[in-house]
Amino acid sequence: MFLHAAVLFGATLLPARLEEPLTVCAAVSLTESLEAAAEAYRRAGGGSIRFNFAGSNVLARQLANGAPADLFISADEAQMDVAAGAGAIDRTTRVDLLANRLAVIVRPDHGDIREIRALLQPGVRRVAIGDPAAVPAGLYARQYLQAVGLWKAIDSRLVPVGNVRAAVAAVENGSADAAIVYETDAAIAKRAVIAFVPSGAGVPRIVYPAALVAGSRQREAALRFLQFLRGPQGAEIFRRYKFSPLAPDVP
Repeated sequence: MFLHAAVLFGATLLPARLEEPLTVCAAVSLTESLEAAAEAYRRAGGGSIRFNFAGSNVLARQLANGAPADLFISADEAQMDVAAGAGAIDRTTRVDLLANRLAVIVRPDHGDIREIRALLQPGVRRVAIGDPAAVPAGLYARQYLQAVGLWKAIDSRLVPVGNVRAAVAAVENGSADAAIVYETDAAIAKRAVIAFVPSGAGVPRIVYPAALVAGSRQREAALRFLQFLRGPQGAEIFRRYKFSPLAPDVP
């Protein structure tokens, strides 16, 4: 049902609607930034958003099994490919939305860690990462460790966990001495600090793609929210949370 009103997002005039909340399946690392974006979208008259935050591998599997949703934002291209291969997304709407970087976090008492080989020192007994067999952040961490020749040396110290937020929690609760996570997650950690952000050769390209779910019953509304995320207001919010928008700041 249309209202006799319109909402201005950036330079584009978009109609406001009375609709059911959109269901957005999104990587858990996007939690704070997407909740902030949804609130800005709602205040602008764009409607309400309901989120399903989880590991991208879990979300891709849910969508492949027919879970109802309108939009999928993955933390890596591989899990979006899984959803696409199952026919769960509309390939024509797929876009690269954001970029991210890896970061190594530690407890404050491990202030002597400044580069990746320092994770091999005796005082670092456990290093948490997302499960590299399934979790994008863990896969990126493995790729980086393999690229710098440390995967075998550090393997016995690795603690695989179910998602990137669990890796942050492992450092904060003391069950791990360090973790390899996203820079965006490191930035919001409360009881852990960023030791360093890897750079140079071997650093993986981290891309967050987004696409409409093939079975969406609110295609137009989902496209409008995706447009908002790609526009100037969405870009400003993502930058605030240390993501790098990949789309132009104009709708």
